[in-house]
Parts: sequence; structure tokens; C-alpha cells
Amino acid sequence: MDKKKLALIHIIKKELNLSDQDYRDMLYKAAGVHSAKDLTEEKFKKLMNYFVRSQHYHVNRHGMTIKQKFYIQHLLKDTGWSQEHIRNFLHKYYHIENPEALTKVQASHFIESLKHILAHQPH
Repeated sequence: MDKKKLALIHIIKKELNLSDQDYRDMLYKAAGVHSAKDLTEEKFKKLMNYFVRSQHYHVNRHGMTIKQKFYIQHLLKDTGWSQEHIRNFLHKYYHIENPEALTKVQASHFIESLKHILAHQPH
């Protein structure tokens, strides 16, 4: 297993706030291994598919996914907006102040809004 994939697995573990035992259980249930170092390419894909389908994959009770969260973070970084600007934008258009509170549908709309904004920003 290459270092980038191992790093990704550990980032997901941290983002999902998984205990060590929950993490090990998930590794075994999804891929039949006790350690991420033992993952083959095929088992890595099984683990990633498990993350996607599991409730753990949702960041909040509204259904926003980890993939959406990471993509939003990436897009927000590219905008260069301050935290206050982000809060104001979210409050104005989504009536919330934190991207973590977005629903899955709102997160999709927010992503499209950010992509549109970035496409029209001067470089």
C-alpha cells in the first residue's frame, strides 16, 4: 500500500472521529485486514466503497458526505475568502453560519456556487 493511500485512510479515520477499535473493526469488516498496511489495491477499493456506503461517511445528521466536505474545503481555500466572508455567504444563501451544517443537497448547491464564483474570478 503506498503512503498516499495510507495517509488518506488515516485522514478519513480522523475526520470520522473513529476510535481505534472502531477503525480496526471497519478495516476487518470491509477488507478482511487488521491493519491498513496489509491492504492490497483491491482491498483498498473495498474499504473506500465501504466508507462511501456507511453512515460514517456522512459528516452530519443532514447527510453531507466527507467527499462534499473535502471538496468544499478545497474550493473555499481557492476563493481566498475570510471566515467572516464564508459565514456571511452561508447565512445569506443557506441560513446557516458553518459549512459543517449543510445538508447533502445544500452542500451540492454550495459546491456549484463556489465553482461558478471561481470560474469568474480574475486570475
